[in-house]
Amino acid sequence: MLLYIPVLVAAWFIYRWYKERERVSNIEDKYVYITGCDSGFGNNLAKHLDKLGFRVIAGCYTEKGEDELKKASSKRLTSVPLDVSNSESVKKAADVVKNLVGEKGLWAVVNNAGVAIPSGPSDWIDIEGYKSMLGVNLTGVIDVTLSVLQLIKKAKGRVVNVASVFGRISPFGGPYCVSKYGVEAFNDSLRVNMAPFGVKVLCIEPGFFKTTVTNTELLRNSFRNLFSKLPQDVKDDYGPEFLQKLIDQLDQKFRLLTDNDLMKVVGCMEHAVSAVHPRFRYSPGWDAKLFWLPMSYMPTYITDKCFLIDYPKPRASVL
Repeated sequence: MLLYIPVLVAAWFIYRWYKERERVSNIEDKYVYITGCDSGFGNNLAKHLDKLGFRVIAGCYTEKGEDELKKASSKRLTSVPLDVSNSESVKKAADVVKNLVGEKGLWAVVNNAGVAIPSGPSDWIDIEGYKSMLGVNLTGVIDVTLSVLQLIKKAKGRVVNVASVFGRISPFGGPYCVSKYGVEAFNDSLRVNMAPFGVKVLCIEPGFFKTTVTNTELLRNSFRNLFSKLPQDVKDDYGPEFLQKLIDQLDQKFRLLTDNDLMKVVGCMEHAVSAVHPRFRYSPGWDAKLFWLPMSYMPTYITDKCFLIDYPKPRASVL
């Protein structure tokens, strides 16, 4: 009887592989709006979809990002200045999108823009630090989506939200995991709300990949800057040795876990945009599949113990 299990599992994977190969037609008439196209996943996705024949609308935070992307792309690609944390900027970009897509509607929006600074223990960051990250990673995602949602409903298209495996588990403090948990919740509720309209809402949950979000130099500087501004009593609780151990551990873990192949994530994004039968969730990265996601299903007691084993001990620790 047990022999049937691997046969059924293999049959399921073959069926899913066959089903997921089918791609949508008339891609040359389909507009895809992508945020955060200056670098990283968004930049690579914009160029990739442009080569496939989609009509890409690339939201870029800087003029330099716009110029470099346009030089590397075809004339089909349209760039638009976009600061997702600024509602006026989001509205102006949405007006550009509306004028471009016309009555066809918008096939997909890919909410890719994100930041990882400020980053550090939760009590090192004041509320303004939380607000600044949430403004990009969470409310920016919501604002951009709502600004073009009617256009997507018209095309019976897709919303693709880039969350993180750290929207499923929180191994460190600060606003990053908070923002990604929020994206997961928005994604799940929107998926149910939009199903009657024929709109698919899909989520990308990458592990560690080499982008500006995982730039160790930026993160080290964030740790040092935050620690230097702490009240003296909080500094005394942690001690300078904690800061150095935190930095050393950051370098060690990122060397071990970070994947340089951004196309693993871009491939998932492209499938979410172009497949007739996309997945609800994608988890690119070996660390996401083999470590973080399995950990997220374990009892809290076990995950806390695992994270605390090698976490630097503050000077005032009672553990």
